Amino acid sequence: MNEAHILLTLAAVHFVALMSPGPDFALVVQNAARFGRQTGFYIALGLSLSILLHAVLSITGVSYLIQQHPLIFMLLQTAGGTYLLYLGVGALRATWLNWQQSATPLTAGVLLTNKRQAFTKGFLTNLLNPKALVFFASLMSSLIPISMSWSGKGMALAVIWSLSLFWFASLAWLLTRPNLQRKMLNAGRYIDLLCGVFFSLLGGFILWQVLAG
Repeated sequence: MNEAHILLTLAAVHFVALMSPGPDFALVVQNAARFGRQTGFYIALGLSLSILLHAVLSITGVSYLIQQHPLIFMLLQTAGGTYLLYLGVGALRATWLNWQQSATPLTAGVLLTNKRQAFTKGFLTNLLNPKALVFFASLMSSLIPISMSWSGKGMALAVIWSLSLFWFASLAWLLTRPNLQRKMLNAGRYIDLLCGVFFSLLGGFILWQVLAG
């Protein structure tokens, strides 16, 4: 398989993975409509740069080394599970406040106030997800041969980053179109509830895996 075919296969597999529901998707859905297109874009930028970092760590073999050291991987799992649980509890708390105070989703439970917070939340959500590390280590090892040229590996990284930014930025743009944004705001407390349950369950499951050894 030549490098062009490798890059096309990589793009197809990665794009399918991006469209699969997960913490990154839920984070964009939860925050883009509430805080606007700019916030959605900075979350997308944070997510895409973290994905790029995972890809770099995988293509250089660092991710594989991390997986081979149980203590380091356990610490990563603990940090990731704790952070996802933190996001889940925050979303559930916002839902509770909305129902208790009869507040609108736009004013209660505000989680993001500037570009830096949006970028950081996107970056950390993906970076601390141990499943992302495992996924990219598997993806790179199975699709990117060791013999591939450095220019080809650079193109692979560019494909992964650009597709990630395009997908999440497009999702944020779609969710902030006036008609859809209005509907999303009206359903804000239910979105918070679903995202809160999702983040909490995923974070709790990862921590349970750590404790189960």
